Amino acid sequence: MAVRRKSIISLATRTNVPAVYSQTAYVKDGGLLSYGPDYRDMYRRAAPYVDRILRGEKPADLPIQMQVKFEMALNAKIAKALGLQIPDRLLALADEVIE
Repeated sequence: MAVRRKSIISLATRTNVPAVYSQTAYVKDGGLLSYGPDYRDMYRRAAPYVDRILRGEKPADLPIQMQVKFEMALNAKIAKALGLQIPDRLLALADEVIE
């Protein structure tokens, strides 16, 4: 889907569908809203696991970690074009607001 990101966003915009995506890149390319895992945090937390595996630990012996950090981005310009009123609370919660 990432390869067709711009086509997906364009279709949602043309059909006036307020779509929510899983990655901030969609919002930067013209999507309305994204909410998903913070990938930088995921990679940062994976590094110690890689280190432990390279030092000889078995992957099956490592504890499973749940994703704890999520990020939300909102494109206010697209919201306005779709005729949506974004609540102030949602704007305050967003990690990134594109005007």
